[in-house]
Amino acid sequence: MKPINEKFSIKQWSENDRPREKLLNKGRNSLSDAELLAILIGSGNRNENAVDLCKRILKDHTNKLSEISKLSVEQLQQYVGIGEAKAISIIAALEIGKRRRLEEALNLDKIKQSNDVFELMHPVLGDLSHEEFWILLLNNSNKVIGKHSLSKGGITGTVVDARLVFKKAIEKAAVSIILVHNHPSGALYPSNADIQLTKSLKSAGEILQIKVLDHIIVTQESYYSFADEGNVL
Repeated sequence: MKPINEKFSIKQWSENDRPREKLLNKGRNSLSDAELLAILIGSGNRNENAVDLCKRILKDHTNKLSEISKLSVEQLQQYVGIGEAKAISIIAALEIGKRRRLEEALNLDKIKQSNDVFELMHPVLGDLSHEEFWILLLNNSNKVIGKHSLSKGGITGTVVDARLVFKKAIEKAAVSIILVHNHPSGALYPSNADIQLTKSLKSAGEILQIKVLDHIIVTQESYYSFADEGNVL
């Protein structure tokens, strides 16, 4: 008789409980995040089956796939049972999901509200561990005709050259722009530097007749809109 606490391999599970078979029989939506990851890695280690190993990895990263997507191959390999090939499979799959979301966002005909900007830029900025500053260039129908990364900084800030902001806008004959940057710290509200930068770029835009429509701060979970909050804009 097997000890009660002995682990069973996935092959010993009921067919309906095995991740691959469960997907076939019940559909993809029936699987948990751990079960989907388990399909990617195929097997666990001597003490854990694939699902239990993936549950532990998720638990170590607040049960969020977005946190796991930040891990490097080397960091994933710290888990017994995750070799280089399995780590690469996890990273590739999560990157595909991110790119799919970005692809869907790019199909927007035009920017109608601040959430449209969040959906477009969150796949680009949401998981970064450093700050980046981007601009969206819009035509007179509020359709995005270009998006550009202007600067990359550290964990707490980045430097933006106003001349470069409007150089890009003029080159593309943009009628208006939207400023976007991320806060890796998760802080949702703008700093004094964010507010001063927005005021400065708004004033410069008025001279050039290029309107600054909004400044969006992106975090991993949410966003802040200067326009929605009536802050400066």
